[in-house]
Amino acid sequence: MMKTKVLVLLVAAGLLGGCENMTTAQKGAAAGAALGTGIGLATGGSFGAVVGAGLIGGAAGYIGGSAISNNR
Repeated sequence: MMKTKVLVLLVAAGLLGGCENMTTAQKGAAAGAALGTGIGLATGGSFGAVVGAGLIGGAAGYIGGSAISNNR
């Protein structure tokens, strides 16, 4: 189980490292989706729960990133 957690974190870091030409809202969505999915996996949720957590995290991240970019 620990290997799975480490692998998920490495994949998330790799995806976020490739966000050079993305807007702040898009970066927030990617980070939120990765965090939501990782939390769903770490808690041992079912497939549906993990996907749902990723979708909710992505939506929350997009909203947060959009708010940050609008305040600049």
